[in-house]
Amino acid sequence: MPTQREVQDRISSVKNVQKITRAMEMVAAARLRRAEQRIEHLRPYAGAIRRMTRQAAEAAENVPNLPILAEHDEMKNVGLLLVTGDRGLAGAFNSQILRAGLQAGSEHESEGRDIAWYASGRRGVSSLAFRGHEVKGSYIGFTERPAYGDARHIAEELMAAYVDGEVDEVEIFYNGYISPLTQEVRRETLLPLQQATILESEDEDDEEDEERPEHRALVEYEPDPEEILQRLVPDYVEISVYRALLESAASELGARMTAMRNASQNAGELIDDLTLEMNRARQAEITQEILEVVAGAEALV
Repeated sequence: MPTQREVQDRISSVKNVQKITRAMEMVAAARLRRAEQRIEHLRPYAGAIRRMTRQAAEAAENVPNLPILAEHDEMKNVGLLLVTGDRGLAGAFNSQILRAGLQAGSEHESEGRDIAWYASGRRGVSSLAFRGHEVKGSYIGFTERPAYGDARHIAEELMAAYVDGEVDEVEIFYNGYISPLTQEVRRETLLPLQQATILESEDEDDEEDEERPEHRALVEYEPDPEEILQRLVPDYVEISVYRALLESAASELGARMTAMRNASQNAGELIDDLTLEMNRARQAEITQEILEVVAGAEALV
């Protein structure tokens, strides 16, 4: 049985850890509110860009003859962008993205396609490198507070790879923010436009348009839908990447806040158990001292 002093040292260590986890929880909670506000401000604009791009694509009789809009004849190479964090201590936040991305990569490889890996966040970059994958594009240092310039940089490299024929399709994996307790892994297709996720009716506005088709009949395009589509596609890719970065940032803070709260609670339970153990050790030491005193008294008689 450990001595009373040893148990006291363990209690002191656990209390120090508990102070750190509580502080990290408070910091994550403060940053999370700002991240939620950024998402709330972006979602209407991002939804409008995606909706306008989809409607222009539907209205265009012919997809403009631009490399960024040209669908490749064969799908031999696929670019996968994994949006992770720069730090850990966030529960399953990073691992579930890596798991989903690696599973998708295995599926593509089983169908004879090559994978070009892209990763945002040190955790994703290091994990892919550890597994022996060559990371073609790595983006680090901004995961907790991404700027639009970061999204533009990533989008430009992805579009350049598609235009140059290095990849025939681009998919993105990120944690969609629902609440501090809930994040869901989302898989979206960015390019080509003909297979992009925006062509799927997911937004509430789309459902309203389907219920009221006369509203869509009133849309007139000036200039032509083809020319509008040429201008919208780069913006759509950039805003889609930016939205993924913001959603991931909020998800990371929410996951870290939850993980640190659970760690603090576990530390409290451990402190209670160690306190009981310390009391038993102290009682055993007192009992031992009493026995020694009685034995010494009897020896003097």
